[in-house]
Amino acid sequence: MEKKSKEKKSDTSIELAPFWRHGWPELDRAFDNFRRDFERTFASFPVGLPTLPSISTMSCDIVDEGDKFRINVDLPGVKKDEVKLNVTDNSIEISAEHKEEQEEKKKNYIRKERKEVAYHRTLPLPERVFSSKASAKLNNGILTIEIPKTAPTPKPKSATIPVQ
Repeated sequence: MEKKSKEKKSDTSIELAPFWRHGWPELDRAFDNFRRDFERTFASFPVGLPTLPSISTMSCDIVDEGDKFRINVDLPGVKKDEVKLNVTDNSIEISAEHKEEQEEKKKNYIRKERKEVAYHRTLPLPERVFSSKASAKLNNGILTIEIPKTAPTPKPKSATIPVQ
């Protein structure tokens, strides 16, 4: 029989989970106190501080139509003069910034709200395009961009196959 050597546990071993001596109710109370102090601290900030515009994500669809790319972009609430497009030979950069201000007509208003939203996205295109021949149209919050390709790709032939 082989002798199994007993390994002595080192005094410098590190525990994987910290030990909380006071139990779970005390830990819950500590987190509640932290939350209350955190909320009290931020409640003392002035209300009228300017805010940064929020960067929103935009949904984009790129469709290859053989001779051109058609890109549909969701830009709700944005006007056409707030959209900026930059087309290169192999990418398109779309950005928009919308500002909205809601003003009360009363002289001693308590609250005056502003809303700013910004969109920014750069989309790489899989083929080279004629950047100077790109066109764009904004209709009901959907931006449609058409960019002709430098070398049109033929559409593949398709056949209907019955499923058995």
